[in-house]
Amino acid sequence: MSDKEVLLTPDGLKRLETELEELKSIKRREVAERIKVAIGYGDISENSEYEDAKNEQAFIEGRIITLEKMLRNARIINNDEIDLETVSIGSTVIVEDMEFGDSMQYTIVGTAESDPLNNKISNESPVGRAIIGKKKGMTVEVNVPAGIIQYKIVDIKM
Repeated sequence: MSDKEVLLTPDGLKRLETELEELKSIKRREVAERIKVAIGYGDISENSEYEDAKNEQAFIEGRIITLEKMLRNARIINNDEIDLETVSIGSTVIVEDMEFGDSMQYTIVGTAESDPLNNKISNESPVGRAIIGKKKGMTVEVNVPAGIIQYKIVDIKM
């Protein structure tokens, strides 16, 4: 079974590499020290500090494995691959809500670097799926739990 390709922008790649390096070089040492201190308290069978540190260690090791797998399967979307005529991963898109007239700007990214609070939406999100491959001026329908929203693609840029 092959692993799923992870689409990343150059910024997303840098962010994941930085997180991985921090986990390996800093967080591993910190949690190892916490475990060592907790063991020094004596009986570990009823030691909550030890249990918390072991749980954190398991989380860190799991995240390291996840990040390494993502980076191994990464495909970087460079700026020269971004088509300003069609919405694609890496595009920044301005859309207008056809009902309320509100404009929103989204950057389309792969799921690994999705950050809706910073207007980075996944190509697999409802809005991302609806606008990917579309051209400036087109109107798209987005199925959301509240119903259907219509967006007009106002602009596509890098």
